Amino acid sequence: MSQKVSKISQQSGVIPYRVKNGKIEVLLITTRDRQDWVIPKGDIPNGMSPPESAAKEAWEEAGIIGQVNTHELGSYKYRKRGKIYRVKMYSLPVETLSEDYPEAGYRKRQWLDITKAIRRVKRASLKRILKRFLLTKSLFCVSRLYSAILHPAFAQFGTKFSWGIKCPHSSHI
Repeated sequence: MSQKVSKISQQSGVIPYRVKNGKIEVLLITTRDRQDWVIPKGDIPNGMSPPESAAKEAWEEAGIIGQVNTHELGSYKYRKRGKIYRVKMYSLPVETLSEDYPEAGYRKRQWLDITKAIRRVKRASLKRILKRFLLTKSLFCVSRLYSAILHPAFAQFGTKFSWGIKCPHSSHI
């Protein structure tokens, strides 16, 4: 007896973020039906790399432009209309936020402190990716703090650190 093998469709997406007042904020968008809060993601077209596709989706769904970090944060799977999707996730520091973008009339978007963003999304697998992103950025800042303590020459960059994640060169994390 043979079993039907489900094809897993490949997608990519981004966690769009910025550092404001020393805190990491994530831009969430609604699904097209405006029922759930999610991140920009979509199918990977032929001839396009996952990070390139993620940047394209970020523009189309959220009106954001930035340089996608090509290091994959992780991935998650979900099921929709009987199909299974695997989404490769990347981070994207937002450089430009446009009011005029392809899906502007279909979606809402909102900047949220990352801990609030984690609470806002419903999908457990997406929460896990957001938590991993927070941990990665927090560890980055802690390593900067220790560098500043151990190497006084770094002190000129400022070493304020709190759970709000204010660290040297915070706009580049």
